[in-house]
Amino acid sequence: MSFRSEPDPSLSRSTLAQDVSAALRDVPDFPEPGIVFKDFTPLLADAVLSGRVVDDLADRHRGGVDIVAGIEARGFVFGAATAYALAVPFVPIRKAGKLPSATHRVDYDLEYGSATLEMHTDAVKPGQRVLLVDDVLATGGTAAATVELLRRAEATVVAVEVILELAFLSGRDAVPDVVVRALLTS
Repeated sequence: MSFRSEPDPSLSRSTLAQDVSAALRDVPDFPEPGIVFKDFTPLLADAVLSGRVVDDLADRHRGGVDIVAGIEARGFVFGAATAYALAVPFVPIRKAGKLPSATHRVDYDLEYGSATLEMHTDAVKPGQRVLLVDDVLATGGTAAATVELLRRAEATVVAVEVILELAFLSGRDAVPDVVVRALLTS
């Protein structure tokens, strides 16, 4: 399944990165003073560009994953669409208290506080290959916590894919034994 009728070789990954970069909006002092929030809503409002992002993700993992997991909330958008494009199941990684059944849970630190993530205990089976999708990789705390959740379920994390990596925060260092790919690096 693809969001395009056929591949367009003129649309390179570097062109996609430039187009996505132009679509993102900086919102200063959100959610706290001193933070520059990367607003993805203009990207999401562009169906063609969003589809190109999903196709880019899916093309790299076609035939290589059994499940796509997405981190709440924007990871749900790109992760679910990528799972659809790959014709594999989608697993939501949620904030604490949002899932109705038995969960694995992990507490972790993030840039401006701490949080807890959960995943249903029956979401993945041992040995399944999982692609983890999120919007931004910052300090890596959320990615590391999610990798831990997936490993508790004895899954194999194939890669962490993000749209934007804030390289100055060294987030990929939090998941040193996992392939991390970003469309954009800032």
